[in-house]
Amino acid sequence: MDMKKMMQKAQQMQKKMQQKQEELENEEVEATAGGGAVKVVMNGNQELVDLQIDPEVVDPEEVEMLEDLILAATKQAMDKVQDMINDEMGDITGGMNIPGMP
Repeated sequence: MDMKKMMQKAQQMQKKMQQKQEELENEEVEATAGGGAVKVVMNGNQELVDLQIDPEVVDPEEVEMLEDLILAATKQAMDKVQDMINDEMGDITGGMNIPGMP
């Protein structure tokens, strides 16, 4: 493959990746911790969209446990967002790593 075609293909992949990244910003993932005591919903920008605490599962006086569950669910949601981005970008690039793109 000549250099001009390689550059064109790289530019096309980069454009597709940018478009996919913009689409994924609106996707949401959810994660739970503590057997459903805490539910976290994050978007593709790893921003917290929703946080729910089930009062039937968590005693409000157990603040430390609740904080740990929130952190665990948030980390799980962030990992899911990163996995979603990696999967989508890998589909576009065929697994090839392109500098400057996630």
